[in-house]
Amino acid sequence: MAKYTPMMEQYLQIKAEHKDAFLFFRLGDFYEMFFDDATKAARELEITLTKRDAGQKEPIPMCGVPYHSADNYIKNLIEKGYKVAICEQVEDPKAAKGVVKREVVQLITPGTVMETNMLSERENNYIASLSHFQDGTFVIVYNDLSTGENRLAMVTHGWEAVIHELYNQPIKEIVISSNLPGNWQHDLQAKLNVTLSFQDEITFNGEYRNLCDDLNDERLMKAFSRLLNYIQHTQKRSLDHLQPAKVIELNDYLSLDMYSKRNLELTETIIKKGKHGSLLWVLDRTVTAMGSRLLKKWLERPLINQHLIDERLEIVDGFYQGFMERDSLRESLKSVYDLERLAGRIAYGNVNARDLIQLKQSLNKIPELQTILQQFPQPQIKELCNAIRWPEQIVTMLEGSLVDDPPISIKEGGIIKDGYNEMLDTYRDASRNGKKWIAELEQKEKQETNIKSLKIGYNRVFGYYIEVTKANLHLLPEGRYERKQTLTNAERYITPELKEKEQLILEAEEKSVELEYNLFIEIREQLKEQIPVLQELADVVSRIDVLQAFATVSEENNYKRPRFVENNLSINNGRHPVVEQVMKDGSFVPNNIKLDKETEVLLITGPNMSGKSTFMRQLALTVIMGQIGCFVPCDEADLIIFDQIFTRIGAADDLVSGQSTFMVEMLEANHAIANATDKSLILLDEIGRGTSTYDGMALAQAIVEYIHNNIHAKTLFSTHYHELTALEDSLDKLKNIHVRAEEHEGNVVFLHQIMDGAADESYGIHVAKLANLPEALINRASMILREFEDVDQGEQTAKIHDSNQLSFFVEENQPAKKKDIEKQDSAVEQALANLDLFDMTPLDAMNELYRLQKLTKQN
Repeated sequence: MAKYTPMMEQYLQIKAEHKDAFLFFRLGDFYEMFFDDATKAARELEITLTKRDAGQKEPIPMCGVPYHSADNYIKNLIEKGYKVAICEQVEDPKAAKGVVKREVVQLITPGTVMETNMLSERENNYIASLSHFQDGTFVIVYNDLSTGENRLAMVTHGWEAVIHELYNQPIKEIVISSNLPGNWQHDLQAKLNVTLSFQDEITFNGEYRNLCDDLNDERLMKAFSRLLNYIQHTQKRSLDHLQPAKVIELNDYLSLDMYSKRNLELTETIIKKGKHGSLLWVLDRTVTAMGSRLLKKWLERPLINQHLIDERLEIVDGFYQGFMERDSLRESLKSVYDLERLAGRIAYGNVNARDLIQLKQSLNKIPELQTILQQFPQPQIKELCNAIRWPEQIVTMLEGSLVDDPPISIKEGGIIKDGYNEMLDTYRDASRNGKKWIAELEQKEKQETNIKSLKIGYNRVFGYYIEVTKANLHLLPEGRYERKQTLTNAERYITPELKEKEQLILEAEEKSVELEYNLFIEIREQLKEQIPVLQELADVVSRIDVLQAFATVSEENNYKRPRFVENNLSINNGRHPVVEQVMKDGSFVPNNIKLDKETEVLLITGPNMSGKSTFMRQLALTVIMGQIGCFVPCDEADLIIFDQIFTRIGAADDLVSGQSTFMVEMLEANHAIANATDKSLILLDEIGRGTSTYDGMALAQAIVEYIHNNIHAKTLFSTHYHELTALEDSLDKLKNIHVRAEEHEGNVVFLHQIMDGAADESYGIHVAKLANLPEALINRASMILREFEDVDQGEQTAKIHDSNQLSFFVEENQPAKKKDIEKQDSAVEQALANLDLFDMTPLDAMNELYRLQKLTKQN
């Protein structure tokens, strides 16, 4: 068995407890890594891999990073989904017997990041836990350690619903039981791209029982315990900023499955995975980071309670009308820092004096915010104003304790004001007077010795000294000076008087720095008691910021306040909020839409690129905007409050799961059909195009019929199958509309106008021409199209009968191709039907198959 040094034995013992993390092992001024950690870290961080000879035949792989610049390396690993265990010396090396004691003082994981440089200020950093109970219930717990937020959701509709719920949140890490089925674990990693962590201990820790006052279900308690235990295990410190756990009642919000969130590009675009080009990009006119995070939460969970929606709209209306006051409000909010995360850093213990100055400046803006809000006449805005509690005692404490421009470090002094602490003032006085005495002593020695170049200096090794050049040594009086150090051109001396003063000065400076640090810790501990006050204030300020942002973007983009009605949706001159911003030239063509009791399904036809998908998306985005409490892009809108939105828009595959575009299309359609209600909105775009024409057409018609006859959800269904437009004659609540396009001098002109009735043609070749396909190819396609269009009516066609079934037929007076012959009971088919395969040997079956094949060829 290999023999390692005591230090390497210590490393291996600690590493065995953190197998799934990089172990940053502190050695002097470096964090070192060994063995597989070193090999992987060298590759991921692009740093040099070296070797350490520990008496082995094979040297140990080794690499390291300087401890003072480790944050950037840790950030790099965390962003790639890894975990990092920070192992520090926990005893004084001078007092250690043998190997210095080391312990992991913190486990940094993607979901438990607290360092500012690793966080996006406008994004929550969620860690979640997932617990599955015997009754089939799943409980999901969300925590943002940087803000202390705790939320729980109970999912009762199976595993697919769990994936959809988790997808809707920006989760970096999920904590699960090691007994969670392997296929579910694979799903979590493949579909959500998260780090998986394991926590089997779910015994509730009484230290945080006050966080669970609203949890009256044992399943919720156990699920919350799983995540709480994991956070305590990884962070190894008090977490005073954790907020009481609140249950998310999923039925209180408009449900958006993972397909809809992706297809509608609510918070990020499909292709670039960025904010630019999303609905969030358009609406985010917030001023504060915490306001921006709240806006994203509202977008992910639109309301279905009309009273709450109207309350938001009333506040937005007030801010909209009072534009001058709103500008003042925005200007004031610019001076408010991230109160949520400042509170988290105070509790966590990594706040510095500059952070607290930001806190003081933010709190000093609160009275100004109150004054501005009082100018609005709306009672809902006055309620917001009354909800603000200005923590004057915090401001007073910070004003009296901290200098206005402190250093970043809290261990080097210079952060506490004079007059705050009597002992600190004493030390500072001694230090300042001592230095003054040193300066006076230098002048005195120059005069007494008549050595003009004599000087008194200081360094950390020798302390204070009197330096005299060798050319002037003969001028020194005998007996008074004690030689301290010899230099090339000078000698350094001390005197008993200088030594005594040096001790007083250095002791005062050392004690002053130490006392300042302790005083800062005391201030931080006092602020911990005020964390709930800061969090409540942050909540109110965040809401104010989001609602003023809605008013600002509504004024800038000419949005109108929607009305909510029962079962009668009507939008006049509606626009797509994102597309019109991207175009920016005012060329976007607005359109009307109406869905009511008489018209539940709109069947949309028209050529590619004409705007069918844009029209469908703009309805969904308008609905979402209305249900989060924002004005909407139109001239006038009566909206229905929907409980769910389902979309199938755009072509996409899922190669990770081995699913084709068509399979994804069918899965998304099935998800809508299986879960929609008569209060839902369904948007289906080009269903059936991923398979053969007749298969696709049959599926598309069957889906339209099923939704129309069984679900009664408001539905927009776009298609290229013009044959489906005949459904208007047989489905009484279906209406045909089309996107207008015209042909001019051989080219198609897209007018992007929604008109009643069905489109007359598809213009597919014209679109291909716009895509600059070769002219010869376009000409050949046009020729083939004319041939198809000139085919005699006896050729096979698809027709929709009153029975609502597709029938493929051949007219009696025309010969048909073999592959198009209507199914008949031929001799071959009858012979096949009469075969008893179970009584036949393989050879008999082969002979019979050969006979039938010959019979077929003869026919």
